[in-house]
Amino acid sequence: MTIRLPDLKGGFRAYEPRREPFAATPGTPFTSRTVFSAAHVVADPFADSTPDSPAAVDWDATLAFRRHLWSHGLGVAEAMDTAQRGMGLDWAGAAELIRRSAAEAKSVGGLIACGVGTDQLTGPASLAEVRAAYEEQLALVEESGAQAILMASRALAAAAKGPEDYLEIYGHLLRQSAEPVILHWLGPMFDPALEGYWGSSDLDAATDTFLEVIAAHPDKVDGIKVSLLEAQREIDIRRRLPQGVRCYTGDDFNYPELIAGDEQGFSHALLGIFDPLGPLAAEAVRVLDTGDAKGFRELLDPTVELSRHLFQAPTRFYKTGVVLLAWLAGHQSHFTMVGGLQSARSLPHFARAYELADGLGLFPDPKLAEERMKNLLSLYGVNQ
Repeated sequence: MTIRLPDLKGGFRAYEPRREPFAATPGTPFTSRTVFSAAHVVADPFADSTPDSPAAVDWDATLAFRRHLWSHGLGVAEAMDTAQRGMGLDWAGAAELIRRSAAEAKSVGGLIACGVGTDQLTGPASLAEVRAAYEEQLALVEESGAQAILMASRALAAAAKGPEDYLEIYGHLLRQSAEPVILHWLGPMFDPALEGYWGSSDLDAATDTFLEVIAAHPDKVDGIKVSLLEAQREIDIRRRLPQGVRCYTGDDFNYPELIAGDEQGFSHALLGIFDPLGPLAAEAVRVLDTGDAKGFRELLDPTVELSRHLFQAPTRFYKTGVVLLAWLAGHQSHFTMVGGLQSARSLPHFARAYELADGLGLFPDPKLAEERMKNLLSLYGVNQ
C-alpha cells in the first residue's frame, strides 16, 4: 500500500509507509546527561476562539503528553517557545500551564523546569517594568516548585540601551532567585524581536556580556540554554563556562554531536525537537549512558534531517510541524493549534514531515498515522 504525497515542485510521489514503529519502552531517568523536552500545548478545538481572544487549551491532552515524556525519563521544559509563548499563548495561559504541569510533575515524580519571561507586557515598557514582570513570573514558578528558566525578553530587547542594562536586570534576578536557574539565549531566527540581545548584534560582543552575567553569579546559574543554531559557537561558550555551570543545547540542527561532546566536554539538552522524538531520543541517551557514543550517534544522527526540516526558516513556525506529528502519532485527536498556527506551513512541508517521521518509526501506530495523513491530504483536494 502506498500514499500519494505532494512534493516541493508541484507534483506527486508515491510513498510506502513503514509498517513497524521504532521499539521504545519507558524507562528511568538518565545518568550521563540531563535532558529536557520543550513540550507543546494541545489546543481545545471545540472552544469558540475568536481572533485575539485568550488561548483555549485542552488541559487533559496537554498533561497527558507531558506524562508520556516523563514516562520515557525525559524532563519537561514547560511554558517555553514550543508551547507558543508569545505566539498564541498569553501570560495568563502560560501561568495556568505552569501551575498545572508543576503539580502533575510532583504527582508522578517528573523533572520540570518552567519559562520565566515578561510576556504580560504587551506594549513599550521601561526597564523597571521589565524587571517587575520578570519578578512576577519568577515568583510564580518558584511557588509552583519548578526550576526557573530565565527566558529572553522581547520587552528587554526593546528597552535596553546597551550591555549594562542586561547586566543590571539579570544580576538583580539572579541575586533574588531562590535556587539556581537556567539562562536561555534564544536567537532571532526563533524570534526576530530578540535581535541584538545582550546589547549587541555582534555575537562575539553579546557572548562576552552573556558570560559576564554568569561569571558574576555562578552559584545562581545551573546552566545555560543556547539556541543560536551555531554548533561551534555553542562549543566555544561551553568551554568558557565556570566550573559546575552546564550547557544545555538548544541547537535543533546539530544536537547529536553537541550532546555526544568531545574530549573537553559535552552539552546537556533542552530541545523542542525532543517533543516528537521523545522515545527515540530517550533510547539514544540511555545508550550514551553506557559509554557507547557511537551507538548514540547511530540512533540520533538519522533524526537530524527531520529536525532541520521542521526548523527550516522561518524557524519560529517549527511548532506547526511538531503538533502535526503529535496528531499523527495519536497523542491528540486533532490537528488544531492555539492561534490557528496549523496553517503556518504548506502541504508539501507536512508531507515531507510525515515521510521523514514515518521513516524513523516515530508513529506508534503507523496505520493510524497513514489514515490521518490521507484525511489531511483529502482536505486539500488530494485524492488517493
